Amino acid sequence: MMHFEFDIEGGDFSKAGFASSQLKRILKQLVTDHKVVKKTVVALYEAEVNVVAHAYSGKVIIDIDTDKIQIKVNDKGPGIEDIEQAMEEGYSTASEQVREMGFGAGMGLANIKNNSDEFNITSEVGVGTQLEIIAYLEII
Repeated sequence: MMHFEFDIEGGDFSKAGFASSQLKRILKQLVTDHKVVKKTVVALYEAEVNVVAHAYSGKVIIDIDTDKIQIKVNDKGPGIEDIEQAMEEGYSTASEQVREMGFGAGMGLANIKNNSDEFNITSEVGVGTQLEIIAYLEII
């Protein structure tokens, strides 16, 4: 099993996507199906941007096993009051500043779910949000 961890700093859009870029590089060497690589990287990128846009800090934990990749994204931030509403395409609580940078269209959580084989989310208001993204793989 391979294990990787990356820290995310809230508000720092210049580093959003670092973990997903590293994951892409790793998966390109291990996975035969480029569609699996693409969807997994898209899911992680969306999760990173959500942390940067909405939380104070976060951590990405990636475990690659023989049959799957498990990604956990845990953040410290305001949390999500209504997860069902937050999952709706187009719903966003992003600030005007975040929207002006081209983020915050309300597609992040929906895109994560759509690009995951399994997706779990929990959140506690005033504490933070935890995502689990699972993609099934064929390792060469």
